[in-house]
Amino acid sequence: MKITVFSGSHKGREGNTLIMVEEFLKGAEEAGAVTENIILAEKDIRYCKGKFKCWLTTPGICTIRDDMDDLLPRFLNSDIVVFACPVYFDNVPAAMKNFIDRLAPVLLPHFEEDKKGEYRHAKRYEKYPKIVVISNAGLPGQMSFEVESLFFRRLARDFHTELIAEIYRGEGEIFRGQNNFMLKPLLGRYKKLLRCAGKEIVENQKLSEKTIKELEKPIVPPSLYIKFGNEELDRMFEEGRID
Repeated sequence: MKITVFSGSHKGREGNTLIMVEEFLKGAEEAGAVTENIILAEKDIRYCKGKFKCWLTTPGICTIRDDMDDLLPRFLNSDIVVFACPVYFDNVPAAMKNFIDRLAPVLLPHFEEDKKGEYRHAKRYEKYPKIVVISNAGLPGQMSFEVESLFFRRLARDFHTELIAEIYRGEGEIFRGQNNFMLKPLLGRYKKLLRCAGKEIVENQKLSEKTIKELEKPIVPPSLYIKFGNEELDRMFEEGRID
């Protein structure tokens, strides 16, 4: 099984989402998957021009020459694709959305009605990778992911595939406290859950109800996260660590 992660944080390898991805992939590799984590911030991906030449003039091939020449085949040749990104204002960041927009060549321009009576573009290929989402938000709770979850559910439908798992983590800034003696065991437990999730995806193509429930539990009580988070922000302002 080939699992490809497309990491869409603007922070590249310094983002909190990457910590989640790395643990998830450890579990997937232990279960026998071949994995790859592609950092979109390190790639040259220009904006879609919206001229639809990939549908009408050069079918299935974008006329823009950049790193999508390499990334699009990697997307198609994966069994499972993981879209990994933080939440920016209740949705995916621009780097991730730009990459997704450039996946347009994998579909046909023709319209069709699906089984639910909704409409989408027809598929160009017989098979598309299944989708997993991994995301974190700075705010506590799960409400920050409502828009993003709907977006990826609709995206899976658009790409004629399944969204087989969604892993959302509020309190994202807590990952910056990995060396804190109080937080370390709590984060260690959560990382173990992420590795378990990676294994389950490889072995079962889904997450167990138990794993889903455990992954969604707060790492620390939201009231404490807000209290200490705001105090840390105040210290950063006072010390000049924030302009």
